[in-house]
Amino acid sequence: MPNQKFNRIKAVLVEQDRTSKWLCEKLGKDKSTVSRWCTNDMQPPVETFFEIARLLDVDVRELFVSNKK
Repeated sequence: MPNQKFNRIKAVLVEQDRTSKWLCEKLGKDKSTVSRWCTNDMQPPVETFFEIARLLDVDVRELFVSNKK
């Protein structure tokens, strides 16, 4: 599904004045991988969503785009 947003990782990073580079360093992941998560080109594993939520001190549900209108 092209152009469909599944996660809000980039939005939450911006809300907290954090960068994808910061997230790469905290997770020990390659910058291209995190960039693809932030652009919704691919999704991280579920476990990684929980780690990202912990690092950003948010409920994991805040990292997802709601499926309810």
